[in-house]
Amino acid sequence: MQEPAITPDLIAAHGLKPEEYDMILEIIGREPTFTELGIFSAMWNEHCSYKSSKKWLRTLPTSGPQVICGPGENAGVVDIGDGQAVVFKMESHNHPSYIEPYQGAATGVGGILRDVFTMGARPIASMNALSFGEPAHPKTRQLVNGVVEGIGGYGNCFGVPCVGGEVRFHPAYNGNCLVNAFAAGLADSDKIFYSAASGVGMPVVYLGAKTGRDGVGGATMASAEFDDTIEEKRPTVQVGDPFTEKRLMEATLELMQTGAVISIQDMGAAGLTCSAVEMGDKGGLGVRLDLENVPQREENMTAYEMMLSESQERMLMVLKPELEAEARAVFEKWDLDFAIVGETIAEDRFLIMHHGEVKADLVLSKLSSTAPEYDRPWVPTPAAEPLAEVPQIDPVDGLRALLASPNYGGKQWVYEQYDTMVMADSARTPGLGAGIVRVHGTDKALAFTSDVTPRYVRANPIEGGKQAVAEAYRNLTAVGARPLATTDNLNFGNPEKPEIMGQFVGAIKGIGAACAALDMPIVSGNVSLYNETDGTAILPTPTIGAVGLLASTDEIIGKEVREGHVALVIGETTGHLGQSALLAEVFNREDGDAPHVDLEAERRNGEFIRANRALIKACTDLGDGGLALAAFELAETAGVGVHLDEAPTEFLFGEDQARYLVACNFDQAEALMSAAAQAGVTVTSVGRFTGDTVRIGGSEAPLADLAATFRTSFAAMVA
Repeated sequence: MQEPAITPDLIAAHGLKPEEYDMILEIIGREPTFTELGIFSAMWNEHCSYKSSKKWLRTLPTSGPQVICGPGENAGVVDIGDGQAVVFKMESHNHPSYIEPYQGAATGVGGILRDVFTMGARPIASMNALSFGEPAHPKTRQLVNGVVEGIGGYGNCFGVPCVGGEVRFHPAYNGNCLVNAFAAGLADSDKIFYSAASGVGMPVVYLGAKTGRDGVGGATMASAEFDDTIEEKRPTVQVGDPFTEKRLMEATLELMQTGAVISIQDMGAAGLTCSAVEMGDKGGLGVRLDLENVPQREENMTAYEMMLSESQERMLMVLKPELEAEARAVFEKWDLDFAIVGETIAEDRFLIMHHGEVKADLVLSKLSSTAPEYDRPWVPTPAAEPLAEVPQIDPVDGLRALLASPNYGGKQWVYEQYDTMVMADSARTPGLGAGIVRVHGTDKALAFTSDVTPRYVRANPIEGGKQAVAEAYRNLTAVGARPLATTDNLNFGNPEKPEIMGQFVGAIKGIGAACAALDMPIVSGNVSLYNETDGTAILPTPTIGAVGLLASTDEIIGKEVREGHVALVIGETTGHLGQSALLAEVFNREDGDAPHVDLEAERRNGEFIRANRALIKACTDLGDGGLALAAFELAETAGVGVHLDEAPTEFLFGEDQARYLVACNFDQAEALMSAAAQAGVTVTSVGRFTGDTVRIGGSEAPLADLAATFRTSFAAMVA
């Protein structure tokens, strides 16, 4: 087949700028072949090379005594004691999910699960963070239904519990939804598998499902803005098969027991190209591939298609040759392909052969290490205008408005489509704060949460970045867990616009400061840029996934609100209403600054909660919707009314940080106040849980009526 001529249009179609193509010519000293152009396009796109973000990602805190492996591998690895480790990561599948919601979301789940079990860990939990356009937008309902169905369809069949997540709506996502998928697994800390190849002449083995034409150019598509050619991009979306992935996981974990694995890498973005280059580059070796040996499910596939296909459920491994027979037997038992497709070589070369013909011959180390790295110009986000006056409102009316919004109504419609109890170790399922999974065969448990408030980040990227980490810290603390570490999924618009790059830089500074102050290093993550359609960017959405440890399930702080319990706010309330949920939902305003995050207060108050957990019957952090929404949610979960003392609107709905709402008996409340005085922590009595109504000052409504609104508002919008 005649290869197309390399033209400026073809170069642009591969996402490469003219000056980047000039760099390629300089590196290889000649015009690239069509396959080589595809390889450079795959390795140098934003999704794989992090060329706009690397400079700033290096400033994040990534180490600590608990960190076994930080960023750079398939997933991060954190010590949880007793020779065990938790392996986790979060990754985006935004563009594919907008083009093809079901498969885009499903393969996002599949990819993140592979990242975890490729490290030798059995997945035990998943989460997802979803952002959609305004509910009235003609595409929103289809996207919500398709994405939720895709996540459930893949995760439920694979058999991993979904224990948490978040869903938001805002007009800024009308043309570009966000699907951020998280997975965590358990491994023995001395049996972690890495991707660096070692040894010359070692077989490179292809594992899993066959290669097709789906997903060709997917990573390049994910590194570009959308416009009116979006339908043409549908073939770049991969197609997933969860049952094949389940077999692939079991085969991979069994294979790891044989001792045959030297290194292993999942085939995700940019497929065979990225996995082979990363393994060779990390090991300081070259790689030769013979593509006629690649298992193919379609006829007459070209070298270009095989190198750039993102067909799912595939892995690449470097194998100890003497154990080839045992390794092959494992994969044949699980009815999966096992094919030797190349070998490691001493020279620094990426040599691609197809039926004896050289299709690509490149210096391997240059494909990743010399990818362009940009110090993009950026401008700081201007300081927010002072908040215009917010009128006092009837507090129950304000609460009802929040509950009627799909942003703050109950998300049962979403998580009831997910299997939350598979594997039988889930101790806390979605809808009750951080998810909790028991560490099988031990007393320990792990807690998981995902958090960000994009409107804060847009108003003030530094404080918004800090707040995302701080809220994750509080959500873990509120269930009694000690925060361990984080993963980030940094979703932004076009980094070539200085104001967008300024949002990114500010958010990184805030995230870094909070991770350092709260001892929650970033151990893995993903950057998703160019989330724009026709020049309109999403809200800056740096999602933080966090993991915490409970030494025993006895340490879990429950949600056991009872008749007569006292309601206490831990932390100081000044009544911050800038960028608040109340402002957006009741007054249709998005003005003012984000709340300030006092990291010392976050740490002090969090440590106070964990140290005094024995005195606390129920706990939740105070975030969106402030005290009023938090008190309602505790009351609704327990089926007990709540009476809050008369207070101004800003006290009831303010979103000051570093705060928790706790419920306990009267004598425990006295003991908490005494302990707080010694610890320098502010505690305020705000009411009690009683009866069957929600009463705030002189305003009142039946709990059952508000609960009905809370439980139906989301489904009414999307179903």
